[in-house]
Amino acid sequence: MHTVRHRKLRLAFALKHQNWTEEDWQRVFWSDETKINRIGSDGKQWVWKEVGQGLIQKEVQSIVKFGGGNIMVRGCMSWEGVGRLEEVEGKMDADQYVDMLKENLLPSMEESSLSMEECIFQQDNDPKHTSKKAKTWMEDNQITLLDWPPQSPDLDPIEHLWDHIKMELIKYPRQAKGVWEIWERVAEVWGEYRARGVSELDYKHA
Repeated sequence: MHTVRHRKLRLAFALKHQNWTEEDWQRVFWSDETKINRIGSDGKQWVWKEVGQGLIQKEVQSIVKFGGGNIMVRGCMSWEGVGRLEEVEGKMDADQYVDMLKENLLPSMEESSLSMEECIFQQDNDPKHTSKKAKTWMEDNQITLLDWPPQSPDLDPIEHLWDHIKMELIKYPRQAKGVWEIWERVAEVWGEYRARGVSELDYKHA
């Protein structure tokens, strides 16, 4: 829920960055986690119908009580394309988050055409992201953070990338047999994006 405070912080963010150029935004590495289900979605599903029309079978999604399964993954992306991807093991804490920064964020930045000094890192305000351990690691590695307003996932372009990934997963002819196969498919799709890059058009018009 957006409170008055959240709206004020979002406005402050917009005003602070209103004069940023395209080159400024190209320095940002956007990051996020997402959950990927073996079957279906956790969110609401919408169907457009004429007044008085009922639902037909293909518009109804069954509830899976057993044998569903899901994985949580974390990745990053920049103007040049997607960075490295990793599966979250269990419930992520500050220790695992810092390990992911070491194993994924730093190599992703190093593989870009930017120097480390030019890179700007975006993350949300989850407690593990803003923990003392994470802050210390970022200071030690001279990571420049983008000030991020709370409750603002809609501002993060990586959300559109996750949508693309999940749409690609739907195209597989059969459901994944287990969580291991979910990861294999996600890694395969992600690898294709790494190979060809992610253009502005790819995520702007998701």
